[in-house]
Amino acid sequence: MIVMKFGGSSVADADRIRHVAGIVRSQLERKPVLVLSAMGDTTDYLLEAGNAAFRGGEVSIGPIEKHHFDTASKLNLPEAAKLEIESLLDELRRLLSGISLIRELTPRTKDFLVSFGERLSVRIFAAHLNSLGIKAVGCDAWDVGFISDSNFTSAELVEESRELIRAKITSMIDSGVLPVVTGFIAKDSNGDITTLGRGGSDLSATMIAAACGAQEAQVWKDVDGILTADPRIVERAMPVEMVTYEEASELAYFGAQVLHPRAMQPCISTGTPVLVKNSYNIDAPGTRVVATLNQKAAPVRAITFRKNVTLVDLVSTRMLGQYGFLAELFASFAKHRVSVDVVATSEVSVSLTIDSGQDISALKSDLARIGNIEVKTGKAIITIICNVKRSTEILARAFGICQLVGVPVQMISQGASKVNISFIVDDTEAEEVVQALHQDFFGFALGEKLAV
Repeated sequence: MIVMKFGGSSVADADRIRHVAGIVRSQLERKPVLVLSAMGDTTDYLLEAGNAAFRGGEVSIGPIEKHHFDTASKLNLPEAAKLEIESLLDELRRLLSGISLIRELTPRTKDFLVSFGERLSVRIFAAHLNSLGIKAVGCDAWDVGFISDSNFTSAELVEESRELIRAKITSMIDSGVLPVVTGFIAKDSNGDITTLGRGGSDLSATMIAAACGAQEAQVWKDVDGILTADPRIVERAMPVEMVTYEEASELAYFGAQVLHPRAMQPCISTGTPVLVKNSYNIDAPGTRVVATLNQKAAPVRAITFRKNVTLVDLVSTRMLGQYGFLAELFASFAKHRVSVDVVATSEVSVSLTIDSGQDISALKSDLARIGNIEVKTGKAIITIICNVKRSTEILARAFGICQLVGVPVQMISQGASKVNISFIVDDTEAEEVVQALHQDFFGFALGEKLAV
C-alpha cells in the first residue's frame, strides 16, 4: 500500500478534486490511503467565523457553506453526501452559537472549530470517488486510531496510536475500501478534538505509512519537490532528486517550508521513503526522502536561508578552563524561554543566533552577569545542506564566493547532524549570497559556474 496526502490547494475546488481523483485512480493498484487537508482557505474562514462569534456575537458561515455546497453540486454528488455536509454545518453553527453566547474561544474550542474543514473535505472527496465507482469511505482521524495528548493546537500522538492505526487501516484495505482520512486532527483520551500543529497533515500521512508498513508516503504539494533554493530568489532553482531525512529536516529548520521536520519522524523510525510531488505538475519526478544516499551523490544538495535573525556574542574569561559555564549560559536561555538556532564557541566566547521576534531584554540583563554581551540585529543565516565530509572543498568555494561578491562572513557553524554548514551575513546581503552560491554549486549544469 501507499499513503497519498493532498494539501488544501490541491483539493481547493471541484476542478482540483476531479484532477486529484484522476491521480488517485492512476495508482489504485498500489492500494492507496488518502489523507486530506481542508479545501483551499477553509481553515482561515473557520477562524474568522470563530473570531466574529467571540468578539461580535455574530454567527455566520456563509462563505464556508456556499463553497462546500457549490463544490458538491459541481461534482454531482448524491443527496446522501449533501445531507452529511449539512449535518456537519449544523454542528458548526451550534458551536459558533455557543462561542457567541459565552464569549469564549479557548484553544480546546479552537481545535474543535478548525476540525470542520478536514471533516467536510474527506466526505466530499470520498463521495466523489464513489461516484466514479471507487469504493471509498471518509474517515475522521480518531475513527482510525489517532489518539493524542491534550496539548490543544499543538498535540502529539500517543504511542498506542500506531497499533490502532495499523489495525483499522489494514482492515479497511483488506476489505477493498479506500480510506480517505482527515489530516491534522485527532482526539485525546477524554474524547476532545485536538489539532497536531505545524505540519500536522503531513504527520498524519507519515504516521499511517509508518504504522502500516507502507511502500511509501506521497506528500502532494504545489511545488515540484524540494528545490535547490527558494525559487522566489533563485529563478533557476531545480528539484533535488533525493535527500536524506536529516537533510530534509535541516532544510525545514533553516527556511524551506516543503516538509516540517516532525512530519518525518514516524518514517525515520521505520525507514519508509517520503515522496514529495506536485499535484499541479504530475509529470515532475518530485523529491524522494530516504534514510541514506550513495557515496556518489552531489556534495551540495540545496542552499537555504532565513532572515530577521539576531546574533548574540558573549565574551567571558570565566569560560577559560571552566566546566559548567555553558550549562549556566543555556540555563539563562531556558529561564527566559528563548530558543537558539546556531551556536559557535571558542575558549572565551560564545556566538549564537535567535529569531528577532523573541523578547530578550530580560535575558540580556541576566547574561550581563556572566560576561560582556553584544547583540546585533538584522542578520541572516545562510545554510548549505551538504556532505560535510567534503567540508574543506565546500567551505573554500563558499568563502570564495562571499569574497567575490564582497560580503564578510560574521560567524560559521557546522551542524551536529553532519549535513549542514551555516554562516551569518547581513539581512541585506542574504539574497545576493544565495544567488551567487547557487550559481557556483549548481550552475555547472547550465554552463554558468562562477570563477573564484
